Amino acid sequence: MTLTQLEYIVSVDNYKSFIKAAEKCYVTQPTLSMQIQKLEEELGVKIFDRSRQPILCTELGSEIVQQARLVLAESGRILEMAKEQSGKIVGALHMAVIPTLAPYFLPLFLDTFLENYPNVELHLQELPTEEIVSRLKKGALDCGLMATPLQDAALTEMPMFYEHFVAYVSKKSALFPKKEIKAEDLNLDETWILNEGHCFRNQVIHLCQERQSKPRLHFNYESGSLETLKRLVELDKGITILPILATRGIHEDQQDLVRYFEEPAPVREISIVVHRQFLKKKLIDAVAKSILESLPDELKEAKGKKIVPL
Repeated sequence: MTLTQLEYIVSVDNYKSFIKAAEKCYVTQPTLSMQIQKLEEELGVKIFDRSRQPILCTELGSEIVQQARLVLAESGRILEMAKEQSGKIVGALHMAVIPTLAPYFLPLFLDTFLENYPNVELHLQELPTEEIVSRLKKGALDCGLMATPLQDAALTEMPMFYEHFVAYVSKKSALFPKKEIKAEDLNLDETWILNEGHCFRNQVIHLCQERQSKPRLHFNYESGSLETLKRLVELDKGITILPILATRGIHEDQQDLVRYFEEPAPVREISIVVHRQFLKKKLIDAVAKSILESLPDELKEAKGKKIVPL
């Protein structure tokens, strides 16, 4: 049994395909298949049910793959110990950011991080919460930047900042004349929201307290993009709720549509999330440092704010 064989079975479990797993491991498919077959013969068990598509683990195979993940994680710690001894921050980091944060946060963060850590190979992806959680548990990601708390015992959360919610209000809305609004002012029937799969959607529904009344809009529309929701409001239709970073850099006439909430201001907690047995501590600490350096001070404190649950 070798670490390489364990890497191969974990990769097949991740991608549910021998061909895709071989590509990710930079070997030919026959080489990967042969090594997995050798491991199965050595153990005297079938790890994968090859009669099914996509490829799935057998019942015992699933337990073997889970143990392989633990073994690979522990072996990775040896490499991390050696790297940390050098005092240098180097290596590859695979990181994902949720879609409602990525387009507004990354322009603030990237320049700072890449300038301060030129020897880090940063692999960034934009993924929904559910996919980030899944990949963290499989070891396919080193960390995620996402809304919390998740209340998942398999993961560790490191709160970074607290992003205010603001209302984006059409000029025809009853809320437009107000300088500040309260959560009780919101009507979910008049509010454009993201489609399912976005944690921000759930938070907006919590904020609106699922208050229902006779709809005033003539059609219902859910979008996967905050930018689309903003455009609808600008057409004098309804309101939407935005994370405050989504309002950075907007035009003066657009800024006129932004309404802030009375204190305690509703916010979403944004955290670096890792597997509880995470590696690459120095790299993740470097990410945390750059995040805090990239943001205005008012986003860094939770005091006097109300964290909206997921």
